[in-house]
Amino acid sequence: MTTSDLEYWEIWYPQAAATGLLIARGQLQRTDTLFLHSAPEVVTVEISDNEGRRLAYGANLERTQDSPMCKLRRESDLISREDIWPGAEDFETPVILPGGEVGILKSWWNSEDWMEWRWQVEFCNSRR
Repeated sequence: MTTSDLEYWEIWYPQAAATGLLIARGQLQRTDTLFLHSAPEVVTVEISDNEGRRLAYGANLERTQDSPMCKLRRESDLISREDIWPGAEDFETPVILPGGEVGILKSWWNSEDWMEWRWQVEFCNSRR
């Protein structure tokens, strides 16, 4: 894999400051689904290639429910949002944390009353 095979996912909170506040900017292998942990009530998302060309965009995507994970989905050149409680079917999906670190969701548990959860994310880095 080369850097030209990677994409940038940039996530903004558009209702802060004069022009919005960057939540996360992560570089990862192409994916059509990315989880965001602790998303605000509204986000704007842009996916671009290594040359800065916009590949997909979603503006002012509103929260769909009160949950700790936001599922961002690329559909052609558009991005949609669905706030979820992950299940086993979501394991192995990339997760971006505020700041931009990207890992892979390995496990998830939540209580029946949705008041607590435990999860594991795997991170793998390279200096190549």
